[in-house]
Amino acid sequence: MLGSYGLKTYIWNNRLKSLVLLAGFPVLLLLICFGFALVIAAFNDPTVGDGIVDAFDLLPSLVPVAIGAALIWFVIAWFANQKIVDVATGAKKVDRTSEPRLWNILENLCISRGITMPQLRIIETDARNAFASGVRKGQYSVTVTRGLLDTLDDKELEAVLAHELTHIENRDVQLLVIAAVFVGIVSLVGDILIRGPRLLFYGTGRGYGYSGGGGGGRSSGRGRSSSGGGAIILILIAVAIFLIARVLAIALRMAMSRKREYLADAGAVELTKDPDAMISALRKIAGHSELHAPAQIQEMFLDHPRARGLEGLFATHPSIDDRVAAIVRFGGGRDSGPAETAPAAAPATLSEPARPPIIGRHSQPAEPPSIGPQGAPSAAPPGDPAAPGPWGGPRT
Repeated sequence: MLGSYGLKTYIWNNRLKSLVLLAGFPVLLLLICFGFALVIAAFNDPTVGDGIVDAFDLLPSLVPVAIGAALIWFVIAWFANQKIVDVATGAKKVDRTSEPRLWNILENLCISRGITMPQLRIIETDARNAFASGVRKGQYSVTVTRGLLDTLDDKELEAVLAHELTHIENRDVQLLVIAAVFVGIVSLVGDILIRGPRLLFYGTGRGYGYSGGGGGGRSSGRGRSSSGGGAIILILIAVAIFLIARVLAIALRMAMSRKREYLADAGAVELTKDPDAMISALRKIAGHSELHAPAQIQEMFLDHPRARGLEGLFATHPSIDDRVAAIVRFGGGRDSGPAETAPAAAPATLSEPARPPIIGRHSQPAEPPSIGPQGAPSAAPPGDPAAPGPWGGPRT
């Protein structure tokens, strides 16, 4: 499908994107701090100009606190990311004794390709999905659902496991975890501000809050004349800043382009040498993959159903049809169409002709009735000497 040069280049590209995420996060953090500074300044009911000046004066005291909190969260997420994922999804670690079929397929695949075997986990749900997680060697894990395990045959299951192994080899999981940590921080702060505007607006009408030196003195001295109007405008500016920060966080998340799923499918085909198995697995997964989990974890899934409308523009997964088409085109696979369960037998309708009765000792179908001279079926029983022959004449 794709040469090793393309896959190696993609791994390097993923590492570059990780650095971009790390570089972009301080910018988002600075925006968030400024938004909070505007909120704090608004509690003194200043004019808009004085409130903005006060917010800049507050930044040097807020930034170290924000950076410290972010670093603590990053360290926690880096070392406890798998535990967080397990709690969020209900995944349980398994071994060879409890799941011999799953274990043996993954072990054989890793041994044949010289890949370090990751840990195995299962989510007890009828949904059909899988994902890889982890940030460093020795801690990587592949998780599958019970519905996937029960639905796929061995070749299809091997293709899915090869897909997840490719994500690990391509360092996709590291990028996903880094993005989940950063976007999670921005989203959490944005939710605190956007979902609690009543508290913020309630406080702006009071005389309490920041009243430090410099800009604070100006706001307390001249801001009274605004009668809450300047404070409300400052709050609206802060909300706008948080919305911008959230959009930028989504844009950073979209750095994980949909190509990673195409390349993981390509890696699965390269590992298993069986494009048809990958196609068949995707077809069986389609329409049965919905698994409830936080949005940042859903981006790790083998299949994440695409939202409709404008939200679909921000989808991190291509559609199953597009992925199958890519395997057919570049991997030489054959697509038999969407997998469907066998429908129940349809009841006979009034327009359906009646079946001829089955006659004979061994329940074999009877010969068609012979046609008489006038074209009417003969009513004589079989073996009757008076019965006409096959061409209308008397039997001899």
